[in-house]
Formats: sequence, C-alpha cells, structure tokens
Amino acid sequence: MRISRRDLLRASAITSAVLLVSACGGQTAPAPSGGSSQQNPAPTTAPAQAPTSAPTQAPAQAPTPAAQPTATPQPAATTAPQAAASYPAEIEVGINLPFTGADAADAANIRDGALMAIDEINAKGGIAGKIKIKPLIKDDGTVQAGQYDPAQAATNMKQFVADPNVMAVVGPQMSGSGKAMSPIASEASLVLITPASTNPDITDPKFASQYRPKGKAVYFRTVTTDAYQGPFMANFAAEKLNLKSLYVLDDTGAYGEGMANLFEKQAKAKGINVLGHDKLNPKESDYTTILTKIKGMNVDGIYYGGVNQAGAKLAKQAMDVIPKAAKMGGDGVYGESFIKDAGPSAEGWYATIAAPDTIEDPAAKDWVAKYQSKYNRAPVAYALTAYDGVLVIEDTISRIVQDGKPLTRENVQDYMLKTNLKTLQGTISFDENGDLKDKIVSVFQIKDGKYVYLGPAPQE
Repeated sequence: MRISRRDLLRASAITSAVLLVSACGGQTAPAPSGGSSQQNPAPTTAPAQAPTSAPTQAPAQAPTPAAQPTATPQPAATTAPQAAASYPAEIEVGINLPFTGADAADAANIRDGALMAIDEINAKGGIAGKIKIKPLIKDDGTVQAGQYDPAQAATNMKQFVADPNVMAVVGPQMSGSGKAMSPIASEASLVLITPASTNPDITDPKFASQYRPKGKAVYFRTVTTDAYQGPFMANFAAEKLNLKSLYVLDDTGAYGEGMANLFEKQAKAKGINVLGHDKLNPKESDYTTILTKIKGMNVDGIYYGGVNQAGAKLAKQAMDVIPKAAKMGGDGVYGESFIKDAGPSAEGWYATIAAPDTIEDPAAKDWVAKYQSKYNRAPVAYALTAYDGVLVIEDTISRIVQDGKPLTRENVQDYMLKTNLKTLQGTISFDENGDLKDKIVSVFQIKDGKYVYLGPAPQE
C-alpha cells in the first residue's frame, strides 16, 4: 500500500499529541502511594518521563514535588515534650476564708500565714525559680449568715474554676463550706488544701460520689480530721480530767454536729455518762433555758461542737449558770475570735486543734517572730498549717517542672497526692483520700486570756 505525504503528516501529529498528554500527567500515569499526597495526585515521576520536546508549560501545571513532605513530619511533634511543657511566669492561688462574721479575726490570721509563704516564695524568684504566685482572695462569710455561708463558698469555687490561671486553692476554714466546694473542685480537677476544715465525711470514700464525683482525691488537708479530734478529746476528758458525766451541745453546722457526735460516741465508750445532747441555733442570743436544764443534772462538764458564733454566747452564759462545770470544745473555740468575743468567760475552757502544737515548738521560734513582725500579732496554729499548705503547692508544682510535665490542674492533683514534704509541723504526706497521715491532736486550756498547751490528746 502506498502512503501519501498527507498520511505521514497525520500520523506524526497523532504521535506528538500522545506524547504531550503523557508529559502533562494523563490517565496512563500510575496512582501515587502515601496518604498525605492523595490531595495532589500528580506522580513524582512525571517530570522524568516528559520528553525534551514537551511544551514548556507542562512542568508549571504539575505540582511541585518539594511541597509534598510538608504534611508528613509527624515524629518531630511527638519527640519533643519539652516544647509543650512551657511554664507561665505567674499563676494564681486562691484563698477562701470567712472574712465576714464571727470568725473574721481567725480567718485573717490564717490568711496571713498563707500570704507569708507566698511572699517568701516570690522573693526567691517563684516556684522552681521561675513561676510567681498571685493570691486571689475570696470571702465565704456573709452578713446574712453572720459567719461562713456554704452558698457563698460554692459561688467562690465556681469563680476559681472559671479562672484558668488558678492552679490550687488554700481553704476553706469551715467544713460546711468544704462540703459545698469539694464536688465543684472535683469536676474541674482543681485541688483544695485546707488548713482547718476537719469534717471527715468530705474525704471519706463512702461519700466519694457526693464530694469527689470524678473519683480522685481533690480535698487535701494539713490537719487531721474530727474522726480523731472528737474521740481523742473524749479520751482526754475521761483519762486526764476524770469526768464521770457530761452534756453535749452543737451548733447544727456540718463541723459542729459531726464533731459532737464523734465525741459523744467515744465518751460513752470510755464509760462517761452522757446525760443529753442539744442543739444551739447560732442566730439565737439566749441559751439559758438549756443551760438551766443542764445545771439541774449536776454534770461534771459540757462539750460544745461548733464555731464561734454560738460558742462565744454559750461561754458567757455558761459562766453564769454552770460556773464549776468543765467546759470543752474543738478547734471551733480555738482562736482569736473566741477569746475576744467571750472575754473573761473564755477562761478555763479546753480546746483542741487537729495538728501538733508547732507554734510553741522551739524550731518554730524564728517563724513566729517573723509572723509577729510582719503582721503585728501572734499567729494561731492554723496560720502555720496555712503556711505549710502553700509550701505543699510549691513543692507539688516544683516536682512537675522538674519532671518536664505540663502545668495542668490534673497534674497538680496527681502530684500533690505523692507529697512527702518536711515542714515545721512535721512531714506532710497524704493517704489516697487526701487526708494527712499524721493524726496528732493537741489540747489547750485558756489561762489569763491565752491558750496554754497541755499536751497531745490520748489516742487510745
């Protein structure tokens, strides 16, 4: 067959078209491999296959191969945890105490213990020499309540939680506030460390669904609980005071009622005849009816579970009605407020604290002098437990930084549980519920307007 010149020209044109399609990445190219390159299907081998005679615009239409790897360097992000563990120059630590009402003086004394620790840490450059602490102080006392108010405490806790800079909270002072704050803290993994709240229910595993719904310990203490404070004082009444009969009173609060019940149970176990148990309304002013009834029973003593609002009024009236009866209470009648408000009627009262008597320890002499110089008044024992609470926060965050971990509320919660810190009050370490492992209860008696240390309460 003869092929004309026209046929030869037509065949040459067809061949050139096929080569051009191949150079531009046509359907005959193999499918690429690798997930990140699926969005750019042009094969990386296309430029090598293009003939030298391919049009100059073909490479411009194909994706630039050098751009492909930008989506793939995943290992670089996961192998540098230090990049994620950058630390702020400043964090906030909340302080929640009842500055309004009957316990205001004690709240201020406790607050200043925490602030003294914060000042000392910041003077050294901050936690781990790099993170300063800014205190965020809130009042959970209200005029309406005349003392601490659990509803206000809950509001304060929600505000602490909403502030992402808050990494821990010192407080509360009162267990009624603690019961309101703990479940909110648990949901946010924001730790509380209380220098004074002693109701055992808050950290008892039996009540975990109520007070720590997320399960982990979130309510830490630098004091022991009323599970020891109440019973140990009953031991003291039986073994040291040799009391044979008692009458028990409480102020209906979470702290006072719980303390009184635990005292009463142990007093009965020690053979003391508990002749009755009545409740006092903190807002009432006259308790003489109950006291007159107690007088008729000729009791050896009374025990009061509660705080200062009812306690000071009780002390004044008891001095008139039952002057010879021994009068006892827990840490609710230990502090500036009780002596100030009860006046001379406070004389002779016995009180306990849920901690060692560190204030009078020679090792704390310099600390006490520094506190007195700074605030122009003597510290109460719970000023020191507040100071130590801030040291626990410092130690916790320092260990997080040392390990190169991110500074999160969850990490603070986990690391605080592992605390083993030497302080003026002794070694602070916690059980799995956040309770202090040390169970010392100290007993005092008010003499000449001052708390005089009598020794640790018997534990058996």
